[in-house]
Amino acid sequence: MTETITNSCALIGRHIRHLTRTPEQLLSITLMPVVFVLVFGYLFGSAMKVPGGQSYQDYIMAGIFVQVVLGNMTLSSLGVISDLDNGLMDRFRSLPMSRSAVLIGRTTHDLILTVWCFVLMSGIGYLIGWRVHEGVWSMLGGFGLMLLLGFATSWAGALLGLTLRSAEAVNALGAVIVMPLSFLSNAFIPLDGLPGWMQAIAEWNPVSPVVLACRKLFGNATPDTAGHAFPMEHPIPMAVILSLAMLAIVVPLTIRAYERAATKK
Repeated sequence: MTETITNSCALIGRHIRHLTRTPEQLLSITLMPVVFVLVFGYLFGSAMKVPGGQSYQDYIMAGIFVQVVLGNMTLSSLGVISDLDNGLMDRFRSLPMSRSAVLIGRTTHDLILTVWCFVLMSGIGYLIGWRVHEGVWSMLGGFGLMLLLGFATSWAGALLGLTLRSAEAVNALGAVIVMPLSFLSNAFIPLDGLPGWMQAIAEWNPVSPVVLACRKLFGNATPDTAGHAFPMEHPIPMAVILSLAMLAIVVPLTIRAYERAATKK
């Protein structure tokens, strides 16, 4: 365990040093989230009506945060594919180090980038009218839930990259996974106006309880948006359970996939 922690910290530091030498990477990572905040906050904010008279700017921010978290899947996939293609993982494999540390370093680095995105998006959100109406600890709890989901999606992305080993395939499949999860949920629209069958799907979409949990912790939720399905009635524990369940499934699968992929010539 000590070896894994030490190796993971060394690899996280390596990724961060590489990022400081190529800061233009931050532009591609943060540009789209900022565009989403501005487009949804200004363009759709004037047309969308949220039950209870809540501002759409308050309503939308948790959904945009979670969509960025889902994007960790593609980010981690492409990072793993790059490490495989340039032989970096083969070099790591030849060293006396923990195998899981390679993946922990990659996924933690991507999580740090997510924190950076959150800071920038929060500033832009504040400028367009988003406010947190609960205390600091409640706000941090909301961000903590999203980062837990982000860590799980990063591991899922690493598994996807190790399995497909093609940037084109990852981009295509990633869009197929992320788009329905994002838009067939409560991330961008209240569920009350959806047809009954579609509302039921959206309520059981694992993204919906995470978004609602964050809205509650930010003080941005209204009783009309809660829904009647079990995940929507208990969003905070469901958000934690779903993220931990994903980690419990994908982490061992990803480590095994790394062992197989790193030995391929």
